[in-house]
Amino acid sequence: MAIFLTCFILSIAGLLYWVNSRLTPTFLQYAEIQTTKIASMVISKAVNENSKIVLDVNDIMDEVPSGSKNMQTMKFNTDIITKKLSETNSLVQYHLEQAERGNLSSLPYLDDIEYDEHAMEDKGGVVFYVPLAEATNIPLIGNLGPKIPIRFHVIGNVQSTVESSITEFGINSALVEIKIRIKVNVQIIVPLASKMSEVEQTIPVAMGLVQGQVPNFYTKGEGIRPSVEIPNTTPNN
Repeated sequence: MAIFLTCFILSIAGLLYWVNSRLTPTFLQYAEIQTTKIASMVISKAVNENSKIVLDVNDIMDEVPSGSKNMQTMKFNTDIITKKLSETNSLVQYHLEQAERGNLSSLPYLDDIEYDEHAMEDKGGVVFYVPLAEATNIPLIGNLGPKIPIRFHVIGNVQSTVESSITEFGINSALVEIKIRIKVNVQIIVPLASKMSEVEQTIPVAMGLVQGQVPNFYTKGEGIRPSVEIPNTTPNN
């Protein structure tokens, strides 16, 4: 009887280990998707609730005297951009830290995720549960299966960089966009496995048109003479 019981327990343990090893990659993939979703929403919530709206590009650009009335030179105001970058970085870092400490107001509400506030307060990290059927995509068992715990920790500080793009727009004008790209390294932990991942989020800082003077004639391409010339009707000063 003792031998049978021992064999039975070992068989059950072996079966559970085999099932877990087969499902672990699925858990990790699902956990990474949910972690990315939660972290991205925390970042967006931090910026939207505590930061000003997107600036007009003319608010962060200064005109540089060029010595010619027919030439307009602009430059970015680095003081304003640096201040915006620092402000955004601090806000995101603060909200992620609050989320890891169990502050549910910093976390997004999602129907398919149940947060464990006490586990977050005791051991840190964002802890949430998802139904086994949801994680394994087996709708037949519905919500009858056990809930799988998932935890993720933010590793290191928030990294942020400024990105700019200038696109030709119309005649002698440009569409200027300034964005902040935020990167957060997280460690995702599921039963018997863990994984490092990176969450990225792009936040607009300023956008708008920068308009230059319209020339007397305009052509596309090189070496092509204009077919139509617009007379200069501007009165002389």
